[in-house]
Amino acid sequence: MREVPLSFWSIYQHGFARVAACTGHTVIADPAANAEAVLRHARRCAEEGVAVAVFSELCLTGYAIDDLLLQDALLDDVEKALATVVAESADLLPVLVVGAPLRHRNRIFNCAVLVHRGRIIGVVPKSYPPNYREFYERRQIAAGDDERGGTIRLGGTDVPFGVDLLFAAADVPGLVLHAEICEDMWVPVPPSAEAALAGATVLVNLSGSPITVGRAEDRKLLCRSASARCLAAYVYAAAGLGESTTDLSWDGQTLIYENGVLLDESERFPLGEQYAVADIDLDLLRQERQRMGTFGENRRTHAARTGGFRTVSFALAPPAATDLGLRRRVERFPFVPADAERLALDCYEAYNIQVAGLQQRLAAIGGPKVVIGVSGGLDSTHALIVAARAMDRAGRPRSDILGFTLPGFATSDHTKDNAHRLMRALGITAAELDITPTARLMLKEIGHPFAAGEPVYDITFENVQAGLRTDYLFRLANQRGGIVLGTGDLSELALGWSTYGVGDQMSHYNVNSGVPKTLIQHLIRWVISSEQFDEETGKILAAILDTEISPELVPGEEMQSTESKIGPYALHDFTLFHVLRYGFRPSKIAFLAWHAWHDAEAGAWPPGFPEADRGAYDLAQIRHWLEVFIRRFFAFSQFKRSAMPNGPKVSAGGALSPRGDWRAPSDGNAHAWLRDLERFDLDAVDQ
Repeated sequence: MREVPLSFWSIYQHGFARVAACTGHTVIADPAANAEAVLRHARRCAEEGVAVAVFSELCLTGYAIDDLLLQDALLDDVEKALATVVAESADLLPVLVVGAPLRHRNRIFNCAVLVHRGRIIGVVPKSYPPNYREFYERRQIAAGDDERGGTIRLGGTDVPFGVDLLFAAADVPGLVLHAEICEDMWVPVPPSAEAALAGATVLVNLSGSPITVGRAEDRKLLCRSASARCLAAYVYAAAGLGESTTDLSWDGQTLIYENGVLLDESERFPLGEQYAVADIDLDLLRQERQRMGTFGENRRTHAARTGGFRTVSFALAPPAATDLGLRRRVERFPFVPADAERLALDCYEAYNIQVAGLQQRLAAIGGPKVVIGVSGGLDSTHALIVAARAMDRAGRPRSDILGFTLPGFATSDHTKDNAHRLMRALGITAAELDITPTARLMLKEIGHPFAAGEPVYDITFENVQAGLRTDYLFRLANQRGGIVLGTGDLSELALGWSTYGVGDQMSHYNVNSGVPKTLIQHLIRWVISSEQFDEETGKILAAILDTEISPELVPGEEMQSTESKIGPYALHDFTLFHVLRYGFRPSKIAFLAWHAWHDAEAGAWPPGFPEADRGAYDLAQIRHWLEVFIRRFFAFSQFKRSAMPNGPKVSAGGALSPRGDWRAPSDGNAHAWLRDLERFDLDAVDQ
């Protein structure tokens, strides 16, 4: 671990909290030995900066000990073992969530005991001890579902006791714990659901759960769904080796989910002690709850129950200036999963969302023809193959697509040839319309230096060409009974990288407006691999994939590169996702981007991503392009988005339609975001 002058590298400065789900070798009915095992885990977790360590159900005694739970000698030892854990944890960071049977009001309760820095901060009883199939807990254990507002005496001190307890870290915003035990997760309305509505963000489950065929998947389903429905983290630890195998067996499954996503799990049927560890994004959970208004409405509906929860506050004192690394996977391309099966499904859905959207729009307005400018670049190529499939689905001839290549001063033979080849292969109505004579005339009429022979290639020079292309397409659509199909993508909308009004910002319908630039190449690869079109079309599409992104507006020996001007779309799409989907601070986005992008050899790349393009970015580059994004997105380009055409939302990451995901003032500014970026002097941070 490295110490740095500033706290940029600390996960606890960026809204994360590290959690662990622990399992090990239980010694039946030996609380002292089991307490030592808990402490071994606790010390290891403390060294790794873990805030919360969760252990299995009744881990101090073993779960499957039946009537031994009613023996005073054992219960006395449980209290002594707890005292040991409390005393030995005084200098340890984590909140320890330990399973123990405790005597209370003439009954035995199956409890989660929360221990932190030398004191018990609360005890939560199991709400629903099961009594069916292989379970027979009610013989020894009392139900705790009605235990609210009480205390229990342990170690000579009265501590909070009940299922109505939340445990909030005063110095880690958003870290609010709730504990439930095994069967509590399996009932229709689990205690954790009420706790989440009351404010819990990290739900923990201490489980015995003997293993039978298929039960591990059931647990994962329940943990995943609980974390997704509750917009929470769910930390699950099941009993493992050492439990009695009189009639059952145990697999020691541990799981950590966050908002429906599996962050970590450990090997099942382990031989020794092990744990799953992950960094929970508390900012993400808070943002999700803020955005999903129905979450708050559901809380109001159940206010009679959720309003009665008690909050126990504690000070975690996390290592706020220590680089602990980041124990979670950060996708380089948040719009493009690196998992092959997931990516194929996403591409199938994205492509068909676009196709179905266009098909419906054409049917709703009387079946006009489609007019599209085909440049030979990725965006127009993808829009064209969407249009072709929409015509196929509607039972219409592809000749009803009118494709025009509109060469200008810097159009290359390579892209123009690809455009013509693709149009021929798809069987659309194709034509070429050279815009350079009209562009020369316009430049002359407005007195531009280029018309007098000067090599002045300014924004006016570029926009004359971009505007004329769109103007021609609209007039051609008027003339031939069609609508102009837009090709600009989500990333260009975010950056304002389009010509406003009579330019590529405008169309009658834009199928690409919900598709980020980094996804389009994968959509085209999927179209090829899934054989949506014939082999010849697939070869042409593959050739287009190898073409550098360029507006081709400025003459010169070298091709004009969009990314050399505007910045790498890989970083811009990374920022866009985290701004649009979660509203993250720029400093946090920089932290995440560094972990995702600083090492080209680390982590997974999307399937099919070219080896030659697998680069890396250091913190200085990340910060530079992040500032470019902030200035363009927040302070410049909203007026273009406020007037954007219709088009389907494609990604759960969000869209920029002013009628949908993103509504913002056109006269805004970027001051708050730039100030946040300046909180850390990133240029001075050692990488």
